[in-house]
Amino acid sequence: MAKKILKNKIRCPRLGDEVTLEYCVREAGDLPCSRMMQCWSPFFDIETFLKKNLAPEQWAAFVSYQPKEKITSLIELIEAAKTKK
Repeated sequence: MAKKILKNKIRCPRLGDEVTLEYCVREAGDLPCSRMMQCWSPFFDIETFLKKNLAPEQWAAFVSYQPKEKITSLIELIEAAKTKK
């Protein structure tokens, strides 16, 4: 990946601060952040960039990813906190 492009920054709506493209590409471990297309598309052709720089199986996993509903995530976090006590 072009290092210059990876250093570009935008404000992350999830984190509330500036992040680099590099962070967004690896935010979910081996996959990009699920909001990456929404956030970066006003600035350049992020879809083409990701298709070019991700392995085919990573791209397939990225486009098929369905985030959990917020209530489900909250319940899971509460249950995990209960078991840690």
